[in-house]
Amino acid sequence: MESALISSPAGVMAVLIAVVSFWFWVEKRSQAKIFNYLPPLLFIYATPVLLSNLGLIPFSSPAYDFLYKYGLPVFIVLMLLKVDILGAVRIMGKGVFVMLLGSVGVVVGGVLASMLGQAITTPASFPLHFPLPEDSWKAFGALAGSWIGGTGNMTAAHAALEGDASHLTMAAAADQLIYLIWLPILLGSKAFAARFNVWMKVPPGRLAMMDKAAADTGQSEEAPSMTKLLALALLAISISWISMVLSDALPPVVMGGATIITASTWLILLVTTLSLCASATPARTLPAAQPIAMAIIYVYVARIGATMDLSEVNLETVGAFVAMCFVWIFIHGAFVLLGAWLFRVDIHTAAIASAANIGGAASAPVVAAHHRASLVPASILMAMIGYALGNYLAILTGRIAQLMGG
Repeated sequence: MESALISSPAGVMAVLIAVVSFWFWVEKRSQAKIFNYLPPLLFIYATPVLLSNLGLIPFSSPAYDFLYKYGLPVFIVLMLLKVDILGAVRIMGKGVFVMLLGSVGVVVGGVLASMLGQAITTPASFPLHFPLPEDSWKAFGALAGSWIGGTGNMTAAHAALEGDASHLTMAAAADQLIYLIWLPILLGSKAFAARFNVWMKVPPGRLAMMDKAAADTGQSEEAPSMTKLLALALLAISISWISMVLSDALPPVVMGGATIITASTWLILLVTTLSLCASATPARTLPAAQPIAMAIIYVYVARIGATMDLSEVNLETVGAFVAMCFVWIFIHGAFVLLGAWLFRVDIHTAAIASAANIGGAASAPVVAAHHRASLVPASILMAMIGYALGNYLAILTGRIAQLMGG
């Protein structure tokens, strides 16, 4: 927008950072209960939407391009660097497989929900109008990223699938609405712990074993030094650079007449793979990767919000997408219950496994603290596994939905 009040890239970046800082400051300062139901992420996304549509900041800016091209890959490196799969397995045991089966449920549920939505899409003249656009698979893929890993995976999948702001609006709206219903279900499941464990034939010593393993696992991290921060920056930028070079060199992959792997997809897949390889080295001990990563991704979410033109929002489309997501979440739940039955795990583990998928690192510790406080560290580790898988499986979900939708 040429007439935007603030059009300088530096000014636009300052506004985005100010929005993120403001909402986290409000959450911390006010301790308002509304943030238990509507997390700062929602306001961080919505505020730039209003600012751009009111003409205060532009819909397009070199600042947005910079965040897309460089901020996102650097974030993925920093986010995945702390993944500790073996640590989660030591504590949760077979519970990790329940979480993985829940991730499969997200993929299967996303594809089925997308197919169902396309199958019942009706003409505008029909009394019950159900309009899902043909490219809604991009929104399903983006939401799959959130429901397997977290916000970072949602934005990474959104970029890899080349979605626009409307697709993220659909995904973010469904994410929050489903979360308001699913989280109380996971918390309330504790009341059925005894009967559930008998029904699933959970070994009597399982809980004591998890408590002991959790007590033996340390979670401390040293304060960052200048040298280690420089090493962290070098690693993140080097992996991003190598991935960019390779993604430009690799050819697109076409299947069934549709391009399923573009240069953007290659970039996300490459940076994810190289980052996970780095997490298996001593580089995982570098401090401060996680808070820096989260700072970057929240600014990136604000950037996506700023590109959203409200005149193009179709509330019927958003409503149709949310309706399909209710079908989707219960398919995921069925897979989690199947995993609990197959691997004979307790209700606490099953609830944490689902929270690690659907809510990510923000919700898994909440559910763990409610069910069994000793499992809070393990819940974070389990969520990190979701981060590791989220980009791959979210892209897979979107592309299968694209192919199945013809």
